[in-house]
Amino acid sequence: MSTELFQQLALFHVADGRPGRVLPNAGKKPPGSDRQRHLQLGSQIVSYTLRQGQGRRRLFMTIDERGLMVGAPARTSLAEIERFIKRHDAWVLEKLADYTARNARRHLLIRDGCRLPLLGGEITVRIACTAGRMRAHWQADHVLLEVRPDTGSDEHAAMLQRVLQRRALTLFAERCSYYAAQMARTPPTLGLSNARTRWGSCSLKSGIRINWRLIHLPIELIDYVIVHELAHLVEMNHGARFWALVGSLYPDWRKARDELKKCGGTLPIL
Repeated sequence: MSTELFQQLALFHVADGRPGRVLPNAGKKPPGSDRQRHLQLGSQIVSYTLRQGQGRRRLFMTIDERGLMVGAPARTSLAEIERFIKRHDAWVLEKLADYTARNARRHLLIRDGCRLPLLGGEITVRIACTAGRMRAHWQADHVLLEVRPDTGSDEHAAMLQRVLQRRALTLFAERCSYYAAQMARTPPTLGLSNARTRWGSCSLKSGIRINWRLIHLPIELIDYVIVHELAHLVEMNHGARFWALVGSLYPDWRKARDELKKCGGTLPIL
């Protein structure tokens, strides 16, 4: 690999939806480590998140569904950071436009008869008015939302998300217990994640968190993410022993990982 290509790969990263890497102190950011800023690029005002310090040795940018994030060493001046962004303005604007268009296509308007992916298939959402308490019912081929007449699509979406999360938590707990038993381990504490670009995360103290949106995908991909995070309880890295453990529980992990990369930007946004 040429030095120039290596530098480009190190500089730019677009999130690909891989399961989360375990990091020490993950999720714990020192006060003031993230700053929201704005910068004019061409005719557009671009918002970005600036993360400075925390042992960073170089300037870098990432773009995902949350927008532009810029990382910089602690002593880098704001002027130098913004010169860095402007040098790559065409790339930034192109990627931001791409994510905006992609998200617009994925936003799902919740109305009677709409369909959404569930466990690799599809399910219909039915909506009925009620004068009583709003609630949801799972049926054989649809989920029924009983709503008051004065509610709107945003409330329907929030209600649907809650019922999907409850189903996800039950299913993920079952699969986690199954694979933990294969490892002769007690099932860890399990929680749901609401991340847009990370499928799972793991901590020796707090257990594992699995992205609830996996409920849209086939069970084989859910199993891969669960195995991936359980393996991190033994090997806190992505080294050879880690992948050997993953392979012993889920031999077809490479195919599943590739499928997840393709699925990350296609799931509906409620």
